[in-house]
Amino acid sequence: MLTWMQDAVVRPVQGMTKQDLDYLFDAHANSIGALLLHLAATETYYQMNTFQGTKWDSWPDAVKQKWDPAMNLGDLGRKTIKGNELGYYLDALRETREKSLAEFRKRDDAWLMAVDQTWPWGPTNNYCKWFHVCEHESHHAGQIDMLKKRLPGAKPDA
Repeated sequence: MLTWMQDAVVRPVQGMTKQDLDYLFDAHANSIGALLLHLAATETYYQMNTFQGTKWDSWPDAVKQKWDPAMNLGDLGRKTIKGNELGYYLDALRETREKSLAEFRKRDDAWLMAVDQTWPWGPTNNYCKWFHVCEHESHHAGQIDMLKKRLPGAKPDA
């Protein structure tokens, strides 16, 4: 599911320029580039939580400095996530996903079904957490598609 969904995110952004990736639809929107980096940040935090056992939001300061603007988006994301080529975002997504898949290969179904009693919305297993990563990616794929259609000079659907 994760591999298929990432392709659904990456395929539509092929060939985008810095200007496309940085475009803000309005003052409250996120750019396509920021959304791509947000997906890598989300997956990174879920990796730390599920693979390393790090309690949610107790990341080291260096990790927060690197990933929080993309994770939280908003004004900080709009100010700091811009000026990057498409490869920057695709590399972040690819490297993050490769790490996830490598970690999954080390684990079994018992790990997948292990329940975290401390999860903010209640007892939750790793399967549910990673399903959330996948559906989160799907959600933002829709946003990216909508933003792509509103880029300056975008051609209307046939």
